Amino acid sequence: MEHGRGMTEGLCQALAEEIEILKKERKAVILAHYYQRPEIQDIADFVGDSLQLSQRAAIIDAEVIVLCGVHFMAESAAILAPDKVVILPEANAGCPMADMVDAEGLRAYKKRVPGVKVVCYVNSSAEVKAESDICCTSSNAVKVVQSLQGQDILFIPDENLGRYVARILGQTLQLWPGYCKTHDRLTKEDILKARKEHPLAKVIVHPECREEICQEADYISSTAGLIAYAQNSESHDFIVGTESGILHRLYQVCPDKEFHLASERLVCPNMKLTTLAKVRDALIALSPRITVKEEIRVKAKEALERMLAL
Repeated sequence: MEHGRGMTEGLCQALAEEIEILKKERKAVILAHYYQRPEIQDIADFVGDSLQLSQRAAIIDAEVIVLCGVHFMAESAAILAPDKVVILPEANAGCPMADMVDAEGLRAYKKRVPGVKVVCYVNSSAEVKAESDICCTSSNAVKVVQSLQGQDILFIPDENLGRYVARILGQTLQLWPGYCKTHDRLTKEDILKARKEHPLAKVIVHPECREEICQEADYISSTAGLIAYAQNSESHDFIVGTESGILHRLYQVCPDKEFHLASERLVCPNMKLTTLAKVRDALIALSPRITVKEEIRVKAKEALERMLAL
């Protein structure tokens, strides 16, 4: 068993070394989301949540961006850094929530509710962003909605995050019927069971979780926010209500603390599609390349830049 694991580690090491050489040859930078496999996070030049990846893509000094995440993240990089070659190592790494809203449906809604301001979660396609007034991430959603004081607001596509923002601000938002399939799997029973097993643990969850989960939580925040909370907290025990990939980072920054995934079902299959071999192959072929049509890119960039300006 040990020998088999050693071979796997050896293979990972060999691929990582190959990637390092190719990265220099291609003048490439690797950006990875916290939900990626541990070995992908380890070879990345930068690991972050959606907001941090957007911010980094906007200012990056490289010829090639290898985005280890899902399709909408690579699109955001292509929107913000049009002079760069943006590569998504796994072309099929999509986001079911992003697919729950399309530009045609959004245009129809705006026609039915003239004057509505559209706040668009970054977990959406470039075409949807182009039809929106401003983007947001889970890190800054409250601040973004707050910036549109007194406006009639439609929040797309994540109704759980929209509901959380509405509750924090004490205002009514129109919510699009979309959700993250991974976070939505978490149930109140899961939290109660985990609490029974770890009575001293703080429950920390992502606002993409259902309302009943957020009500049970000690702390709610974006992925980066949960990591910062764990680092700064005096607690040593945490029940984690977000995608399993975060555990790798949590143990890196808090090696003396304990983290318990609230449910074994908190795994995003799309985030796990990217492998070291795919990253290597993508660097060799400079493919699959993600591009956005210029007229869509310009409009989507306005919505993203309004967010980044905040």
